[in-house]
Amino acid sequence: MIQPVILCGGKGSRLWPLSRESYPKQFLTVGSEKTLFQETVLRAAALGNMAPPVAMCGEELRFLVAEQLLELEVKGDIVLEPESKNTAPAVAISALLKKDKDPLLLVMPADHIIKDKVAFKNSFTKAVKLAEKNFLVTFGIIPDHPETAFGYLHRGTPVDEGFQVLRFEEKPTAEVAAQYYDSGEYFWNSGIFLFRASAFLRELEKYAPGMLTVCEKTLAESLHDLDFFRLSPSEFAKCPEDSIDYAVMEKTDKCVMVELDAGWNDLGTWSSLYLASQKDENNNVLHGDVISSDTQNCYLHSENRLLAAIGLKDIVAVETSDAVFVAHMDKAQDVKKMVESLTAKKRHEVIHHRKVYRPWGTYESTDTGLRYQVKCITVNPGQILSLQMHHHRAEHWVVVHGTAKITNGEKEFMLTEDQSTYIPVGTKHRLENPGKIPLELIEIQTGAYLGEDDIVRFEDLYGRYES
Repeated sequence: MIQPVILCGGKGSRLWPLSRESYPKQFLTVGSEKTLFQETVLRAAALGNMAPPVAMCGEELRFLVAEQLLELEVKGDIVLEPESKNTAPAVAISALLKKDKDPLLLVMPADHIIKDKVAFKNSFTKAVKLAEKNFLVTFGIIPDHPETAFGYLHRGTPVDEGFQVLRFEEKPTAEVAAQYYDSGEYFWNSGIFLFRASAFLRELEKYAPGMLTVCEKTLAESLHDLDFFRLSPSEFAKCPEDSIDYAVMEKTDKCVMVELDAGWNDLGTWSSLYLASQKDENNNVLHGDVISSDTQNCYLHSENRLLAAIGLKDIVAVETSDAVFVAHMDKAQDVKKMVESLTAKKRHEVIHHRKVYRPWGTYESTDTGLRYQVKCITVNPGQILSLQMHHHRAEHWVVVHGTAKITNGEKEFMLTEDQSTYIPVGTKHRLENPGKIPLELIEIQTGAYLGEDDIVRFEDLYGRYES
């Protein structure tokens, strides 16, 4: 049996403003109707003889992962990490979770594109033969140009249908990257792995025994909650933070690689997204309502309004409802520094889009002023918000489409289109969609403080008792 492990907890800050903390890049669609996460799940399933996936993610992304698996009609384990500890602890937890069955673990980040599925399956078949001999296999991407944004694998002598890995190399300078490319001995480090659970745990015990011990204690104190497996926050907090490369793969003598030439892209930068996208006759990538003239080699993306460009070359311009990002293609990867600056200033644009996804549906702020805020709320059929109250704001709900079941203080009643209710400050209230179609309503908030943390939950279908 082969166990897919999908690592889907990253923030994807280098693709801001499309990627946000609450909706990172692995849940975006890129050249497909499916999200990158969903494409990863389907890619694994297409290999055959696969167990249901294990998805490793943070608490804040749990409902996105659950919803996207539900859309695929795929059941799997969703393991919630209380905090980010990099890839080694995530893989260790997955291996321990499936230790009794001792499967081959196929570890894949959720934010990659692999265009040639046949080539991927061919490389995977070679990797299986090596993993069954207790090698720890990684996939080395055959480079088609010198690249400074990726780490590299230095290929050694042949091992069956793979190769020994002599060294893992960090992201190189442009000069060194050119040398790597010309030598033909260096391959991009894909971050995709295949190994038997027991083989990985043996090497982890040898090179990072403290991490293994903490992960074992974490699992012993963890519990199932609804559709999720929650890791113990107190135990997991003690776990060292490290990547699987540093913790094990660079140290073990069991590491081998198979070559992969399958149109791989990790979408780590705007330039990599540009390279992965379909281009027009002027070598531009145009997404949304975009008009360009005398413009070449640009990535122009509009979410909400007309984006007009004249006389540009090698530019990234991305418009969303609450932010516009413009950079030269060569500098676009420095957006991470800008995100760090925005985070330090506590700007909400780092965390949320204007449309915020919740397990029951979405809300979108359309207008904000002194002591008021207007939101458009959509509640999916059969879903129900928490029973809650606010200390600092009152709310007025107007139903636009569908039927709402309302709890307002001691009263319960139904509202249909064009009907409304007023909820005073400090009043317990709840909103439910009992119908078969989405419920849409306008919420008008008034008060001295309108922050999302002014929520006291008394009951919640989704186990949320934080703000």
